Amino acid sequence: MAHATPRKCPTFCSERNNVERFARAFYRERMAEIIPLPTKMRPSREPEPRPSREPEPLWRDALGDRLRRLRHERGERLADTADRAGVSPQYLSEMERGLKEPSSEMIAAVAGALEVTLIELTAGVVDDLRTRVAERAAVGCRTTFALAA
Repeated sequence: MAHATPRKCPTFCSERNNVERFARAFYRERMAEIIPLPTKMRPSREPEPRPSREPEPLWRDALGDRLRRLRHERGERLADTADRAGVSPQYLSEMERGLKEPSSEMIAAVAGALEVTLIELTAGVVDDLRTRVAERAAVGCRTTFALAA
């Protein structure tokens, strides 16, 4: 089998190259030139270390803690509350452990079964979150004072 020899480019190739050169020149003349902006370059390419901080608690975790606390205050079993709310005990357990991201309808059903309003439940969760933030800040201050001493 004979190998085909590469053919020379017909004349239209050179015309196409001329068109490409013309297009680049046209672009440079009429369009804005891209100028790289100066940036702060650190000597090493390693990212700056961020101060380590504890992640904020998720809403579903705080909600689950609050639901469990309300259920325990009433002295109820998981199955009793779940039955009145119309959810399975497994689902309520997952809500309380922060494993589920429940819909507003599910939250309302469980709140109703615990005889609290959505506003009372939400306000309680917000208070819990604020308390956690204040406790973390206080621990941070104590650590700073201990290091300074």
